Amino acid sequence: MPTIARPLLQPMLGDVDDHRPASSWAIVTTPEVRGLAAIVEDIAPGDRIPLHTHPHEEAIFIASGRARVRVGDDEQDAEAGAVILVPADTPHGTRNTSPEVVRVYAAFPSTTIGIEYLERNPAPGTEADKPQPPSTVDLRRGW
Repeated sequence: MPTIARPLLQPMLGDVDDHRPASSWAIVTTPEVRGLAAIVEDIAPGDRIPLHTHPHEEAIFIASGRARVRVGDDEQDAEAGAVILVPADTPHGTRNTSPEVVRVYAAFPSTTIGIEYLERNPAPGTEADKPQPPSTVDLRRGW
């Protein structure tokens, strides 16, 4: 059984719709497990995961810090230890409302993830642009 002890988190750069250089993340996949993927993310104070949807379900675990989480029309505070289950095609996003980094773990039932951004953290020079069309990403190849 493969084990990945400590994924190396990298700055959130390169996505025109979700540019957060103060936050960092890592994608966790392995060739032996084709039906699961995970993301580990450190959301910097004041940063947010913009509102978006996936055509599949997602489980989110708040490991540290305090965040404001929106799932559909429901918005509430979540602290370390909270688990958020997101239905498929439901808009969701997370904002760090604490003065410390919020560590988030997310699990997906696939290594191929569909995403549609409804809001943006625009990359420099793209501030006036609309979100990119929905796309599909194979997490085994990176984001």
